[in-house]
Amino acid sequence: MTINRDVSVAISARAPAADKAAAPEDEDTSATDLIMPLVALGAVSALAGYGYIRRTRRARTRTTPGVRGDSGGSHTAPPGPPLTDLDQQSWALLTEADDWVRTSREELGFAEARFGAEAVAPFARAVGDAETELSAAFRIRRRYDDGVPADEASRRHVLAGIVGRCQEAGRRLDTEAAGFDGLRALEGGPGQALAVAETRFRELAARIATTEATLRDLAERYPPSATAPVTGYVEQAKDRLVFATTRLNQARQAADSADPGRLAHHLRAAEGAVAQAAVLVTAVDRLTDELSTAGALVPAALSGAEAALAEVRRRPRAGAVTPVAGQPPGLPPGESSARVRHADVVLAAVREEVTGGPYDPLDALRRIVAATEPLAAGRAGVLSAAGLLVARSSVAAADGFVGTHRGAVGGAARLRLAEARRALALEPTEPADHLGADGLARQARELAEQDVRMHGNPVAGAAEHASGVAGAVLGGILLSGAPDGGTPPSFGGPRTRRRRALLGT
Repeated sequence: MTINRDVSVAISARAPAADKAAAPEDEDTSATDLIMPLVALGAVSALAGYGYIRRTRRARTRTTPGVRGDSGGSHTAPPGPPLTDLDQQSWALLTEADDWVRTSREELGFAEARFGAEAVAPFARAVGDAETELSAAFRIRRRYDDGVPADEASRRHVLAGIVGRCQEAGRRLDTEAAGFDGLRALEGGPGQALAVAETRFRELAARIATTEATLRDLAERYPPSATAPVTGYVEQAKDRLVFATTRLNQARQAADSADPGRLAHHLRAAEGAVAQAAVLVTAVDRLTDELSTAGALVPAALSGAEAALAEVRRRPRAGAVTPVAGQPPGLPPGESSARVRHADVVLAAVREEVTGGPYDPLDALRRIVAATEPLAAGRAGVLSAAGLLVARSSVAAADGFVGTHRGAVGGAARLRLAEARRALALEPTEPADHLGADGLARQARELAEQDVRMHGNPVAGAAEHASGVAGAVLGGILLSGAPDGGTPPSFGGPRTRRRRALLGT
């Protein structure tokens, strides 16, 4: 074939013989020219098919997040769950992990009473490791709530980190759960474990009458605000001991009938009730000691505060060139004078209360320290001891309330409590924040009480059905997983609890 370029082409005449001679060669050339394009086309088609298959497989197995192209084709996987879902998951895991640690330490006490500290040392280390992970998760959560970091991608990573810390705490406990079960061997040798629980039960029952008398004495010597942290604790302890009585009887019956699974179930529920009753009774005794110590410390704290304020008044006023040791940096002279006047008013009010009749000595110390610390006048000596006493009292009270009502207490109260513990334990790396710890602990207690009030009516009904004891005071047991037919919580993390729930023991 020729292309017309308006140029004439000469046609030569050829002999027939020459045409016949050239015919075979032309046929061979035509066949070759036809085969080669077909081979190339097949190769291209094969490569295109292989590439399509690879792209399809890669799209189906892709795990990294991405976006969708303009043409509608999916180049990457859809984005992860919404930030609100991750936020709720982190709160739920913080609450669950705190329960794992509390329950594991609770049962650890019964094992230590039976076998000694050396035998339970590996399991105590596991609980300590889990507490470390949980404490780190709470610190991360507090920064997250404060808005750090700010961008959504980083906040998503932070929430994932909280979840990972909680999961690691549970994994650490699960790793030692089988060994702990083997040590206790509730299914194989229940006699001693049952005897330990019954002994603790009898000791607590004997203490109830004394604790009740102690609480009445506190109510006569101090105003209601002083005894408010333990109001109703004796009644709650009695209710838990009634619950424990029922479960111990059922455990004894299971032991007599050689039913190890039912025995372990009822024994663990009884141990939980006894442990919580012990917390409530001990809280009354502890508050008695704290009020007595605070009452003896108030006069010395007042004298120390007066001396500290006199030192502040001797400091140079405006125009001082060199900074004064102990004075808060950047405090304007006018503000310093205003704070001194405020401290004078507070100290005068406390002195009037002390001489006027019954007063709350812990609250008096709290006000003295709060009035003097902003002037850097309460960070040493008797004022520092007063602040430490107040902070420890508040943290212990909040911790006991959360522990005995943990089935109803949410994550917000536990977060404040964790931060209060951290503020109290800063020494010796840096000065402990006594006022901060006290404030956070009191917030934790208030939030926990709100949670219990919200769950009050459902718990009351459950309590009446489960053990015949009316009222919401059994919420700490029932909502923690120990109602009739449920699985009592025990040493371990989520995997151990799922296993026991499936086994029904």
